[in-house]
Amino acid sequence: MKSPIQAVIFDWAGTLIDFGSRAPVAVVMEVFERSGVPITTAQARGPMGMAKREHLAAVCAMPLVREAWHQRYGRWPDQQDVDALYADFLPLQRSLLARHCDAIPGAIEALAFLADRQIAVGSTTGYTRELMEVVLPLAASQGIAPQVVVAADDVRSGRPKPWLIYEAMQRLDRYPAWHCLVVDDTLVGLDAGIQAGCWTVGVSRSGNELGMSRMELDRAEPSDIAERLLGIERRFIDLGVDFVIGSVADLPQVLLEVERRIAAGGLPRGLSGQRAS
Repeated sequence: MKSPIQAVIFDWAGTLIDFGSRAPVAVVMEVFERSGVPITTAQARGPMGMAKREHLAAVCAMPLVREAWHQRYGRWPDQQDVDALYADFLPLQRSLLARHCDAIPGAIEALAFLADRQIAVGSTTGYTRELMEVVLPLAASQGIAPQVVVAADDVRSGRPKPWLIYEAMQRLDRYPAWHCLVVDDTLVGLDAGIQAGCWTVGVSRSGNELGMSRMELDRAEPSDIAERLLGIERRFIDLGVDFVIGSVADLPQVLLEVERRIAAGGLPRGLSGQRAS
């Protein structure tokens, strides 16, 4: 059956692969540790979804990080410092990526569901094209091979601007945006989807906002996890996201609901005036 949905555009880490979005966080923390200005996990995760140079710059701009940098070096972090951090980041991230490319459970089945409904599959990422050269063959060997992959350095500016999404739509030759879905686990990535005018689906349990591996989840107190997931859902909904799912395994039911709404003339929240101010 052909769906009225034109395309689904996925994020990668925390959405299709790398449960908990672990790889980027470990490397961001390591490069700041090497610089003599250690940061927390929360600080490393805050800008997740941005292009990695912009991510590092955003961490440097955080008041507590700026102050720690000033105490360490007697000056505020500048563009040269960001460049130095980024130069350390790329080889470290490349060396670590191969250990964090496992498919998130349900991803392969969700992609098969899309194929059955003749829905095009695109993807965007905060990783550079060089880094995706590590990811793509490992993902493909597990059955994860979107028709289009748009890397951070394929466009002029990354998230939350919508250019990555528009580039994916153009390469897929699918439109309008309000017949497309963006599936992402980061606030900045979901904001880009809203800015693009797409339906947006936030991923809570497997993604960056919770930031836990499957083993950590299994060991955690269920009531604590439930409370944290509720907080993530509220942040996503307050942003203007249309749907929240635990992981990509839950996507098929959302797709059926979006098909129903499109058939009824419905629009994403970002286009229908329901976005939170």
